[in-house]
Amino acid sequence: MKEFLQLMRRFVSPYKRYIGWAIVLNVLSAIFNVFSFTLLIPILNILFKTGENTKVYEYMEWGSEGIKEVAVNNFYYYVTQMIETHGPQMTLLFMGLFLAFMTMLKTSCYFGSSAIMIPLRTGVVRDIRVMVYSKVMHLPLGFFSEERKGDIIARMSGDVGEIENSITSSLDMLLKNPILILLYFSTLIVTSWQLTLFTVLVLPGMGWLMGKVGKKLKRKSLEAQGKWSDTMSQLEETLGGLRIIKAFIAEDKMVDRFKQCSDELRDATNKVAIRQSLAHPMSEFLGTLLIVLVLWFGGLLILGDGTSMEASTFIFYMVILYSIINPLKDFAKAGYNIPKGLASMERVDKILKAENPIKEPVNPLPLHGMNDRIEFKDLSFSYDGKREVLKHVNLMVPKGQTIALVGQSGSGKSTLVDLLPRYHDVQLGEITIDGVNIKNFRIHDLRALIGNVNQEAILFNDTFFNNIAFGVENATMEQVVEAAKIANAHDFIMETELGYQTNIGDRGGKLSGGQRQRIGIARALAVQPEFIVLDEPISALDVSIQAQIVNLLVDLQKKMGLTYLFVAHDLSMVKHISDRVAVLYLGTLVELTTSEELYANPRHPYTQALLSAIPIPDPKVEAERDRKKIRLEGEVPSPINTKPGCKFQGRCKYAKDICRQQMPELKDVGNNHFVACHFCDALEENKEL
Repeated sequence: MKEFLQLMRRFVSPYKRYIGWAIVLNVLSAIFNVFSFTLLIPILNILFKTGENTKVYEYMEWGSEGIKEVAVNNFYYYVTQMIETHGPQMTLLFMGLFLAFMTMLKTSCYFGSSAIMIPLRTGVVRDIRVMVYSKVMHLPLGFFSEERKGDIIARMSGDVGEIENSITSSLDMLLKNPILILLYFSTLIVTSWQLTLFTVLVLPGMGWLMGKVGKKLKRKSLEAQGKWSDTMSQLEETLGGLRIIKAFIAEDKMVDRFKQCSDELRDATNKVAIRQSLAHPMSEFLGTLLIVLVLWFGGLLILGDGTSMEASTFIFYMVILYSIINPLKDFAKAGYNIPKGLASMERVDKILKAENPIKEPVNPLPLHGMNDRIEFKDLSFSYDGKREVLKHVNLMVPKGQTIALVGQSGSGKSTLVDLLPRYHDVQLGEITIDGVNIKNFRIHDLRALIGNVNQEAILFNDTFFNNIAFGVENATMEQVVEAAKIANAHDFIMETELGYQTNIGDRGGKLSGGQRQRIGIARALAVQPEFIVLDEPISALDVSIQAQIVNLLVDLQKKMGLTYLFVAHDLSMVKHISDRVAVLYLGTLVELTTSEELYANPRHPYTQALLSAIPIPDPKVEAERDRKKIRLEGEVPSPINTKPGCKFQGRCKYAKDICRQQMPELKDVGNNHFVACHFCDALEENKEL
């Protein structure tokens, strides 16, 4: 219950006005209910001619005796007066109508209290769902490398739904039942303190037994929700990989895997459902047992020599006691439902309470654009705090130029460009814009400066207009059309049925690869960036489309003075677009120079090997180059637990002892050409090493 109350304090505050009205209506409902049951005593006395019929009741002034005695006496006084005036039959009719009227008031208040809680219940669930989505939007990319997308979807759908079913549905009951129990219990004490004392002695043991079973339910619910997440993850992977599944004829394999997940979910759900189904029969049995015990003890009070209770009063007492059992049953049911919801809330809190290490500066500096350059200074980075993905990288990107990052997969190219918009934060070194550390700028301002075009153009199931205007607030049609024209996308957009209002399908599935990439470029241009990150934007396209995209990017740079950071592993295209080329190998910068110098005079063995792999159409030139070709030795080394010294040592045929002992520094070998190799001079002079 403590966890539940803490949860309510977190989410119920905006809806306090609903709680206030619900409490008022529940109090009125309970009062009307007690008064309607009180009428049972005179009705029973009239029907069965029981009670002290010979006693003459006189009106008593309030305060002359105890409140209970005066109230009972005056009530019977008015009843006897009515019987004398109208007769027993009419009195019975009047009292029956009054009972019906009181019941109508009670049920109206009951309905009102339930209806007024609906906005609170749905509002709390809506708030939790929005909070989870908002948190997901603001968490760094590193969080999602540790989490499965299907698991996050499961927490936003299944777990939030379970919170609605288990917790907020119990909220109405938890507001209503304490009021009913308190009022009914007070009535029981006033009616017979002896029976009530006996009841109080019996109840704690029953409550302990029901609570014992409920505690185990939370653990089982956590297990079931975990299996639900596994199932959702399996479904998400299947939908994302349908092409591969069909290509490898793996439909039956995936179905079997999904069946296994579903069987485990079924078994876990069965355990929870069986325990939950125990709530009603157990509370029913314990309630009946309580009634039997009270009947026995009440019989002793009525049938004993010194009778202290009339039969009609005892029946009234039993009616009130039975009325108090229903709220107690609801409490027992909540004791089974709430742990399920708390288990789901625990899973949701793993997202809501996840720490975001990307912090906004306390006193941010204004960022109105890039005037000079971006610098990566002695940059080192690790995802897990153990293995460095980037090691002491130094790189300058002057305004208006294109710097290409090349190297094999896993060399740290994409990681380096992800650090610029602060998708991750640098651990050692710094990134500066015009000499100012990017951590001193607001994240929004920093990212507004940068456009992104990725290997796969991530498009949304929406119109051309909304996809291009995705990063622009209140974009006009003129802005979108201008961006599309610059990106050479306007013509094929206008060929569609609805033009810019045409839906492009899930992830742009209705478009070709080249068209998707042009829409991605138009989206980047629509935000009017000064700097664009091109993360392998042409690697997934055919050669003719690659040439068109490269020519487009070159023209854009000339017309708009854009600055590019171009990520690629194919050196053949880099030559046509880059001003300078940075070659990365296992997180280290091994060579940096102009594209012309790199192609004419590669100095690092790894760069020479990369250039040697580029096919040349002229057979004679290819044959001559094949004679001098540098071939890499050994397997690609793992970036985990790399050996000391030069990272390329295991694949370089020129490696010596110094290469195995000492990491080479990046040094200028002339013509603004930087190389990190112990023997680059000897290699240049073709000396024997």
